[in-house]
Amino acid sequence: MKFLDINNQDKNLNKKIISDIKKIINNCDFINGQKVNEFEIKFAKYCGSKFAIGCGNGTDAILLALKALNLKEGSEVILPAMTYCSTAFSVINAGLKPVLADISSKSSIVSYENIIKKINKNTKVILMVHLYGQSCDIKKLNELKKKYKLFIIEDASQAHGAYDNNGIKVGSYSDISCFSLYPGKNLGAYGDAGIVTTNRQSIFNKIKKLRNLGSSKKYHHDIVGFNSRLDTLQASILIHKLKNLDKNNNKRKVIANFYNKKINNDKIQKINYSTGCVFHQYVVIVKDIYNFMNYLKIKKIPFGRHYPFAIHQLTSLKHIFKNQKYPNSEKLAKYGVSLPIDPYLTKKNLIKIVNTINKFK
Repeated sequence: MKFLDINNQDKNLNKKIISDIKKIINNCDFINGQKVNEFEIKFAKYCGSKFAIGCGNGTDAILLALKALNLKEGSEVILPAMTYCSTAFSVINAGLKPVLADISSKSSIVSYENIIKKINKNTKVILMVHLYGQSCDIKKLNELKKKYKLFIIEDASQAHGAYDNNGIKVGSYSDISCFSLYPGKNLGAYGDAGIVTTNRQSIFNKIKKLRNLGSSKKYHHDIVGFNSRLDTLQASILIHKLKNLDKNNNKRKVIANFYNKKINNDKIQKINYSTGCVFHQYVVIVKDIYNFMNYLKIKKIPFGRHYPFAIHQLTSLKHIFKNQKYPNSEKLAKYGVSLPIDPYLTKKNLIKIVNTINKFK
């Protein structure tokens, strides 16, 4: 049993993927190739967005999104205290100030009330994170945009195909949405890759230049940009994998539902996930975490830690958030354990996982 078996997920696509890669090599169509444009169009349609712009990775996607807004240096960006380091690093690398808000006590996503507490005259962006594939309330957070004259950016790196509780699809509604296409994501390439969606022509044009060294025409560099293009080979792979995304997401939901119903152990605390969650991870909270992890190792049950430190606890960022406390984020970071959620886990695997967890003392 593996925590995630990408080869097994993609085995029905291998011949088509290899055939496309050979064609790209034969045509020497490596940079900003035809397959990049094709994937961007298909992904925008999938999300229900007008535009999509491929880039080098999910971290760059957030950085490009922030730079496209032309914000004054030091402007404040509110983000969750519980997320991957890339979310905060992108804010800092864009020359902006990260401001943390705690997640809610029973889920993995940022608390709406905690965001409101952090808004002030210097706040320019709310950077919401759909952690573990669970969508924030997109509609509710976008209402703050009009009230406080803010930009809303979604870090949707773990939420390809997710919906919020209003039925709004991730990547279709906010000013900008940013996706990682890292191999382990619900939609993953075979290397680093990322993509941004937006409904605004001006943002589309700006990010398209920014990702290509500030250029829309070779040797004409209108702005200082970045070298963050989506590789043509990766785009060709992603076109095929996009076809399986909804099917695999549905399999993840079935597994999560099985865990929800069958895990019955007072030492295991389940998280409340939204109805439109696509379960990039299925995380439970276990106070006796080290004994639990050792127990799973002995029983040969794979697991993960996503993530063992909240943003303000990272060594590189402690000086920025000195003496700040975010108890709900700290709890999830300290005691969160990710259970296997590979869409092709067998029923036998799942029964073994649940029975093993239920016997933990």
